[in-house]
Amino acid sequence: MSDIEEIEVRGGQGQVLDPETYRDSIGTMEQSGKRRWVFPRKPKGKYTNYRNIVSYILLLIYFAVPFIKINGNPLILFNVIDRQFFIFGQPFYPQDFFILTLGAITSLIFIIIFTIAFGRIFCGWICPQTIFMESIFRKIDYLIEGDRNRQMKLDRQEWNTEKIWKRSLKWTIFIIISLIITHFMFMYIVGYEEVFRIVSEGPFANPTNFIVMILLTAAFYFVFAWFREQVCTLVCPYGRLQGVLIDKDTVNVFYDFKRGENRSKWRKGEDRKAAGKGDCIDCHQCVVVCPTGIDIRDGQQLECVNCTACIDACDEVMEKVGLPKGLIRYATENEIEKEIPFKFTGRMKGFAVVLVLLTGFLGYLLSSRAEMEAKFIKPAGSTFFVRDGKITNTYNYTFLNKTNEKKIVTIKVIEPKHGEIIYSASSKISVERDKITKGTINISFPESEMNLSKQNITIGVYDMKGKLVDSYKTYFEGPFKLQF
Repeated sequence: MSDIEEIEVRGGQGQVLDPETYRDSIGTMEQSGKRRWVFPRKPKGKYTNYRNIVSYILLLIYFAVPFIKINGNPLILFNVIDRQFFIFGQPFYPQDFFILTLGAITSLIFIIIFTIAFGRIFCGWICPQTIFMESIFRKIDYLIEGDRNRQMKLDRQEWNTEKIWKRSLKWTIFIIISLIITHFMFMYIVGYEEVFRIVSEGPFANPTNFIVMILLTAAFYFVFAWFREQVCTLVCPYGRLQGVLIDKDTVNVFYDFKRGENRSKWRKGEDRKAAGKGDCIDCHQCVVVCPTGIDIRDGQQLECVNCTACIDACDEVMEKVGLPKGLIRYATENEIEKEIPFKFTGRMKGFAVVLVLLTGFLGYLLSSRAEMEAKFIKPAGSTFFVRDGKITNTYNYTFLNKTNEKKIVTIKVIEPKHGEIIYSASSKISVERDKITKGTINISFPESEMNLSKQNITIGVYDMKGKLVDSYKTYFEGPFKLQF
């Protein structure tokens, strides 16, 4: 078995902290408020391998998605400045904002249900902060500076040639990776073609974009080079939200205190059960691998991100000393305290019903979304004119094609009947995919049919197969008539 490692404090006195310290303070901060730097040991084990696979898949998705297009549209694009939004290649517009809002609400409820049932598994397995930190930046730490003990030794030593070289190399790589992440993030906003154009033209041709990229790169570098786990423990709102969502039926990473206590050091050949000792040999391996600097044996804590590093570390120790694995494991508090197996509670079921209803409604809105949006607006200051027994009004039309194919449409008056359309150009109007087409038409009615000075009318837009793709209600102006 490897030598027992103890927690060392960067900038402190190197003392071992008692368990009460972890209960009463943030794991990465001293009671005085001074930063406690965490040097986690490199984790290894079954769950670490699974998390690495998930991380690599998610990183591949992050770096590949900007280059994927469906029907010529980007797979994902959130161009707030130009008000262009694409989700799975489908264009969305400001007019569809209510659908996006409903989608955001549905996602939030899903997160709530997921957290109630499974705690902060998202934080440890899927969160971008965790993925970038543990799968990229932390691995660079291990590659350049070594594992935990070597990192602590390097941190304590004077700024000699070795320390300057290693720190400079690491920080330079951090800056390069932060630049890459920033550029890819911009691709999700303006598209990869625009990013390539901006880069090729240089900073002087695009000073605003260049400054924004530098600032975001600096932010990424600050987070991953210095702020690190404090994003999870101090800033992230999701970590605070779990405090009101998690209960004793929530699956989390837990220490089985009924089996582990009373904890004591390992002695070979000792009958621990007869001696009144638990399975925890107090080796602190679960503490030294924790990326947020907590002791999982102190109970569930807000700083725990469910990264499973402590599970792998404890299982490794249990295997070496011949004790059963699972002293630290995924479980519910009731499972450990009362040996009650996990089950879906009434609260989970209630939220699940709401989620199903919202998802169904969202699906209906998406499937019934109009292929085209049409508007017919009277020009400002315009009025009617009468000629040859007909009253004529002028309208400016705007067509927005929401589909991924070109549309050729024509215009007809739906209500009232006998309306005549006079086009300024061809009666067959071409609307390119994902484009807006504007034009002007005149609509005439027999004077005998117009009895009101303002009368409601409905105008329809039809494709070449005669299918109604959209309709618009507006008003038609005529001469004022006295009614007796």
